[in-house]
Amino acid sequence: MKDILLVATDLDGTLLRSDHTVSSRTAAAMAAARDAGIEIVWATARARHSVGDLACAAGFRGLAVCANGAVALDLADGTPVVTGTVDIEIEAAAAAMKAVREVLPGVVFANVGPTSFVAEPRYAALCEFVDHYRHPHEMDLADALPSIAEPMVKIVARHPDVPAAELYRMVLASAVPGIAVTHSGAPYIEMAASGVSKAAALAELCAVKGISVDQVAAAGDAVNDIPMLEWAGTALAPANALPEVAALAHRMLPSNDDDGVAHFLEQLVASR
Repeated sequence: MKDILLVATDLDGTLLRSDHTVSSRTAAAMAAARDAGIEIVWATARARHSVGDLACAAGFRGLAVCANGAVALDLADGTPVVTGTVDIEIEAAAAAMKAVREVLPGVVFANVGPTSFVAEPRYAALCEFVDHYRHPHEMDLADALPSIAEPMVKIVARHPDVPAAELYRMVLASAVPGIAVTHSGAPYIEMAASGVSKAAALAELCAVKGISVDQVAAAGDAVNDIPMLEWAGTALAPANALPEVAALAHRMLPSNDDDGVAHFLEQLVASR
C-alpha cells in the first residue's frame, strides 16, 4: 500500500453514500490523504456541473474525470487538465443514434456537453431530478437531435419500457460504430467517442504526473468502472459492487454506506 500515489474513485455507489452525499468521515479521509501526498481523483459518469457542486459541498479541490472520461478538470478552479474534453462529432452522434433506434425503436435521447443538456421532450418526460441533477423543466428541449451549442461529450439514451441494463446489452451486442457505450447503473445508457473511458483519461493524467500504473489504486462498483479497474495496479470494489465488478477486485472494501473508500484511505495514510 505504501507505493500507491494516486487513488481514483467512482462517486455514485462507491465514494458517495446512497443518499448521494460525501460523509464527514470520507471528506476527512480524502483531506488526510492529500496531506500525506496521495493524489485523489474523482472518476465519474456525472457531468461537470454536478461534480462541481458536490466538490464544493464536500470541500474537495482535487482533480476529476467526468462524463466517463470525456472531461478532465481541476476542481480547485474549474480549469481543464490534460486533454480537457473529448467530444463526439455531430455526424458520428447522429449515426450512432440512428443505429440505436434501429436496434430498439422507441429509444429517446439527450445530448450532453460540458455544461449543457439538450433532451428530446420524450426523454425529459421520463426523468427525475436525481437522474441528471437537473429538473426536467431545466433541460433544453429539441425535437431533432443532435442539437447542442458546445462540444458534445456524451449521448444518453433510455427506453420507456426496457430497463437500462437490457438496453445496454442490446446496444453493446449490436456493435454500433464510432462510439463507446457503457452503463453506470442509472436508468439510461451512455455513449461517448470511441476510446473514451475512465481508464484512458486516468492513463493520460498519470503520464503527465509521472505516476506508473502500479502506483494507482482505483475503486468502482458498476460496469463503467470495469476498464478503470482492469487498468489500475490495485483494483478496489465496495461490498455493494456488481458481481462482475467485484470479480476484478484485488481487494474488497466495506460498502459505500459504510464508507469503504474512506476505510481504504485511512489505512493507506497509516501505512506511510
